[in-house]
Amino acid sequence: MVVKGRGVLGLFLLVILLGFVKNGEALAHANTVLINCGTNANVTVDGANWVGDKAPNKNITLSTSRSIEASTSSVDGNPDYESLYRTVRIFSEPLNYTFHGAPGNYFLRLHFYPFTFQNYNANLSYFGVETCGFTLASSLNVPYAISQKNRNSSFVALVKEYYVPIQTNSTVITFRPDKESFGFVNAIEIVRVIDKLFVDSVKQVSGNGATVALDLQKRGIETMYRLNIGGTLIKPDQDSSFRRIWEEDSSYMINQDAGTELKNTSKITYASPNATTLAPLLVYETAKTMTNTSLVVQLRFFNMSWRFPVDPSFDYLIRLHFCELVYDKSSQRIFKIYINNKTAAENVDIFTKAGGKNKAYHEDYIDGMTSNSNNLWVQLGPEAASSDQGSDAALNGLEIFKLSRDGNLGYVPNLGDEESKGKSKMTLSLGIGFGIALVAVIAWLIICLRKKKRTKDVKPKKSCGRSGKRFTLVDLKAATNNFDESLVIGVGGFGKVYKGELNDGILAAIKRSNPQSQQGLVEFETEIELLSKLRHRHLVSMIGFCDEQNEMILIYEYMSNGTLRSHLFGGDLPSLSWKQRLEICIGAARGLYYLHTGSERGIIHRDVKTTNILLDGSFVAKMADFGLSKSGPSLEHTHVSTAVKGSFGYLDPEYFMKQQLTAKSDVYSFGVVLFEVVCARVVINPSLPMEQINLAEWAMICQKKGVLETIIDPSLRGNYSPKSLKSFAEIAEKCLADEGVARPTMGEVLCHLEHALQLQESWLHPNDANSSHALESLDEREHEQ
Repeated sequence: MVVKGRGVLGLFLLVILLGFVKNGEALAHANTVLINCGTNANVTVDGANWVGDKAPNKNITLSTSRSIEASTSSVDGNPDYESLYRTVRIFSEPLNYTFHGAPGNYFLRLHFYPFTFQNYNANLSYFGVETCGFTLASSLNVPYAISQKNRNSSFVALVKEYYVPIQTNSTVITFRPDKESFGFVNAIEIVRVIDKLFVDSVKQVSGNGATVALDLQKRGIETMYRLNIGGTLIKPDQDSSFRRIWEEDSSYMINQDAGTELKNTSKITYASPNATTLAPLLVYETAKTMTNTSLVVQLRFFNMSWRFPVDPSFDYLIRLHFCELVYDKSSQRIFKIYINNKTAAENVDIFTKAGGKNKAYHEDYIDGMTSNSNNLWVQLGPEAASSDQGSDAALNGLEIFKLSRDGNLGYVPNLGDEESKGKSKMTLSLGIGFGIALVAVIAWLIICLRKKKRTKDVKPKKSCGRSGKRFTLVDLKAATNNFDESLVIGVGGFGKVYKGELNDGILAAIKRSNPQSQQGLVEFETEIELLSKLRHRHLVSMIGFCDEQNEMILIYEYMSNGTLRSHLFGGDLPSLSWKQRLEICIGAARGLYYLHTGSERGIIHRDVKTTNILLDGSFVAKMADFGLSKSGPSLEHTHVSTAVKGSFGYLDPEYFMKQQLTAKSDVYSFGVVLFEVVCARVVINPSLPMEQINLAEWAMICQKKGVLETIIDPSLRGNYSPKSLKSFAEIAEKCLADEGVARPTMGEVLCHLEHALQLQESWLHPNDANSSHALESLDEREHEQ
C-alpha cells in the first residue's frame, strides 16, 4: 500500500514536472519570432521553424513600397543554413518589418547571405538598419563586413546581433537603402530576454578596480564576438536560453600552441542562481589553459592572446567566462588579464572567485577604442608574483559587445574623398576602372602568350607577370592520383603537401589548402605575388598554381631531401655532418639575406624554422613557405605594425610584446634554428626539466657558461672543429638578443657562418693552402667590417 502510494505520488510529480518543461518550451517559443525573408514558405533550421515573411503572421507585419523576392539554387559555407539562405528580400526603397510583442529586452538577429540576382550585385549594395530610436547599421556593405569579421572563417554569411530595449507593443525595424543603391535581408530573429543579462556597473580597464555606470539597459548593444574557448561550435539549438551561436576560438588566437584544451563535464553548476542564462553549461565544460606551467616561467613574456577586428571610436564590453575544472583549492592557478595591452585584473584565482571547483561565473570589463584602433586584444598571462606552480591561466568563454554612442551603432569605414560623391557611384567608377584595367591586362597576357611557343613548359616568361603556370584541377588530380594520402610528404598550417608527377614528367611538391585551415586566400595570394617577384638559388621556386572550384593549390619544385628538421631528429635518416649543417645554414642565411635586401623595402619571412628550410637532392638549402611574409618598413619607419604570426618557440619576444615586426624578428628565429641545428632537438619539449624546456633559453644558459658542447648532438662529438663551433655559437647567441637593435643583420650572420665553415674546412684539411688562404681573406673582410 505504501509502495503503491509512493508510485502514484511519483507519477503525479512526474506529470507536474513534464508540465513545467512543456510550459517552459512554450514560453521560449512564444518569446521567439523566426522570419524567413523573401518567401511565403516555412523552413526548419537548427530544430526551429522559420516562417516566410509573406505568410500570415500575428507577430510580424511586412510593409514596403518596392521590394522583390529572390532565390538561389545553392549556398556555400554553411550547409546547416542552406534552406534559410536560399531566399532573400531585396529592396530599393525603405523596407519595414513591424514586430508585435510585449515590451522588454530582445535579441535582434539579422541574417545576410550575399548572392547576385539579375541586376542586383551584392557587392554594390549599401544600406542601413534602424529600430527603437537606434541606428544599428549605416551604409552596410555585407561582402565587405564578411571579409573583415570572418576573415579567418570559411562561413560566407553575416549575422548581426543586437540587444535592444523595446518599450512599446509595436516596434518597426526599418531597412533603408543608401541613395542609388539597394539592400537585402535573408532572415530575422527576435528573441525575448527575460533575465537581466547586463548590469549598469562595469569594471573599467586600467581603472584600478573602479567601476563605471553605463545605463546599459537603455543603451543599444551589438554582439561582435561570442566564443566557446577550447570547445567546438555551439549551435542555437544547444543554447536553449536565447538560441545563441558560440564560435570556436582558434581562428582568433594569435598562437594556437599557446593554449591547451581542457574538458570536464562533471557536476558543473552556476556560482550564482541568477546566472543560469548568461551562458550554457557547455561553455563552461571546456577551457584553454597555458600550454605548460613551467614553460610560462621560462618565456616570461608569453601569454594566451586573442585578437579581434572591431570598429574604432566605440566603447566595448568584454565578458569573460570562467570555471575551474581542475583544482580543488585556491592559489593553484593565478594569473593576470590584459585588455588592449592594459592590465584589467591581477591575481585572478578562479577557484576563490567562484567559490569552488566546477562553479561557473563571469567578469565584465569596459574599454574604449581610439579613432585609429581597429583591433581589440584579450590576453591572459602569468602573475609574476605568484609561485611557479600557480603561474597558469584559464578561460572558458568570451563575448565582446559594442556599445552605442548617442544611439548609433553604425560604422562606415573611411573610404576617402570619393565617399562624398556617393558610395554607389564610387563603386561603379571603381568597377569601370577595374574592368578597363582587367581588359588591358588580359590583352597584355594574350600578347605575351602569343609570343610564347605552344608548349607545356611550366616556366613561362616573366614578362607575362606570373611566376608559374595556372594548372587545372584535373591536371593536379592526375599528378597526385586524386590526392592519394600515400603521396603526402608534409602537413602544415595551409594544408597537406603531396608529391606529384606533372604531365611532362617533372616531379613537384603540390600544396593543397585545407578548407578548415587558418591560412587561406590572403596567404595564397601572398605566396603567388611574392614568388613572382623573387628568384634566388636559396628560395624554393613556384612552378604554378590552381584556383578553380574553390581550391587553392600551389605547385613548387620538388625538394627530394625534405625538411632540415627531418634530418636532425625524429626519424631514421642518416645524421648530417657538421660541414653539411654549416653549408645548409649558410644557404638558408643567403636566402633570408636576399629576402631582406633584394627589394626596396625588403621582405620579412615571419615564419623561419627548420621545417621551412628544404633540401634538394644535393642538400642545397632553400627557404620555403612565404604565406606569412610581409614587406618591410618604408624608409621613414623603423618597423611594421602587424598582428603576431609565426611558430611557437621561434617567435621574437620583442615582436610578440609590441606587435612591431622588423627584419631582426627573422634574425631571432634564425638564431633558434642555429641552436636547433647544433643540438638536434625540438625547440619546445615540456617533458624535460624546467630549465631545459625552451631550447633557446637552455642553449643560451649553456653558451654563457661555456659548456654548450655538453648539449650538442652526440653524433657530432669528435667530428667538428672547436673553433668552428665557437664561432657558430657566438653568432647564434647574438641573434637571440632580447632587443632587435642588438642583433646582427642577416648579412653579418652569413659572414660569421662562412667563417665557421672555413674554420671547419681548415680543421678537416690542415695542409690545404687554398683553405688557409680563404680563411685569411675572410678574416680580413670581417676586420674591415
